[in-house]
Amino acid sequence: MRTISRRALKSTSQVRSVMMAAAQMGSKREGNISDAFVSLSGAARPPLPQRFLELKKTLVAGHEDTVIQSWNRLLAELKYENEIIAKAGPQIIPSLSFQNLDSDLPKLQEELRKRGVAVIRGVIPEDEARAFKGEIEEYVKRNPQTKAFPPDDPQVYELYWSAPQLRARAHPNLLRVQAALMKLWNTSDPESVISTSQPMSYADRLRIRQPGDATFALGPHIDGGSVERWELHGYGRGGVYNKIFEGSWEDYDPWDASTRVDAVIDNYNGLGACSMFRMHQGWLSMSATAPLEGTLMVNPAIKLSTAYLLLRPFFRPIKEADQISSDEYLAAENWEFTGEEMTSELQGATPGHGQELNADLHPHLDLEKTMVHVPPINPGDYVAWHCDTIHAVDKVHKGQSDSSVLYIPVCPVTEINARYLVRQRNAFLAGTPGPDFPGGRGEADHVDRQTEAHLRSYAAREGLQAFGFEKLDPTPTDTSGGRKATVLANEILGF
Repeated sequence: MRTISRRALKSTSQVRSVMMAAAQMGSKREGNISDAFVSLSGAARPPLPQRFLELKKTLVAGHEDTVIQSWNRLLAELKYENEIIAKAGPQIIPSLSFQNLDSDLPKLQEELRKRGVAVIRGVIPEDEARAFKGEIEEYVKRNPQTKAFPPDDPQVYELYWSAPQLRARAHPNLLRVQAALMKLWNTSDPESVISTSQPMSYADRLRIRQPGDATFALGPHIDGGSVERWELHGYGRGGVYNKIFEGSWEDYDPWDASTRVDAVIDNYNGLGACSMFRMHQGWLSMSATAPLEGTLMVNPAIKLSTAYLLLRPFFRPIKEADQISSDEYLAAENWEFTGEEMTSELQGATPGHGQELNADLHPHLDLEKTMVHVPPINPGDYVAWHCDTIHAVDKVHKGQSDSSVLYIPVCPVTEINARYLVRQRNAFLAGTPGPDFPGGRGEADHVDRQTEAHLRSYAAREGLQAFGFEKLDPTPTDTSGGRKATVLANEILGF
């Protein structure tokens, strides 16, 4: 992509050494989901250090004119696509039936890749999904010490090992859906050490959001790091976004898994910052929810929104929004490359926190209109979105009943994921939170905490493999790199 000076490489190596050391530290301090986001925690967002200015210059050095031209093309495409999204609303989100998964997925594949979001109906029987919530509420009652956000009116619980969470993660239907969704991805290099044939389990939190709640008002954001998307020792290790920084965003493939195998997505050991490669984020619903009822909102333009987020720090308005009309402010003619006056700013990115977006920092995304609700959801439905998708939750839950979900992402077999799974397996056995999450005793002293014996009583072999308790099986359809990934993962897991 570019020639980097020896001095820059030395600086990058030093920074990476510091960050990797931080990531290998012991368990994190106690906390909750608000610690992962500046907007929820109220933490300060100081200016980024000078090294980020040097990084930005390095990313576009030698092809500034090409980047400027690509920015202008991007703004025109965004304006066109934004109108389509705003007009369609929730109907733009592809919906599939679990019963017809094998036929629905190929038919909707192109649209799924364009939108980056999917609703899969009826993955788990409705009665079973509803019962999960009741069990969790009883578990919390028996363990009033359970941490949550906010502490005085819980909406998001720091629970990772309740029986319903484990049963859901090990459910054969959900495992089948996860394997199917991974097939939306491709590997441009068949030697890439990654297998998408069988998922690895990632233990995340759960939400039981009550009607009227306005505290869990998490605005537009992207998980999986923030400044790491620009860093050479972050996503840059795999060249994930090279095409965008080269001024050729049209050639960028959001679904190329090869570029993400070596990417480091958590350089700062943040609370709740994900270090495992999650191809899709997702949740399983335990309740019926509709738009405005405390549900998920997404920006269903994965390629365009990613390109805009990454190029935005290189451009600035000539005239501010309060000086001219909205159309004039957004016009390409009103935006210029920062050039010699470039700063270290990466809009909405703070080390150790999730990437946040808003209308002021990212005006061309027209988030007020393009953040659309997922369609009405029933218990047992599964919603999945590409790991770079901008998403949010309703600012206020205006429904009449709770909006409850189990967060369950989709993770392939890679070396990084296998190493995380070993640490997560140990955390499960100890009853402490997963390695990515706020630390402390967690559920170690909880009444009715699940054990390996419990897990083995209801998980089939595929579920135990996903949890790291059984050896992974090689798959005939895997690439040569996929077969290597399986062998390596088994070694790491101790098999």
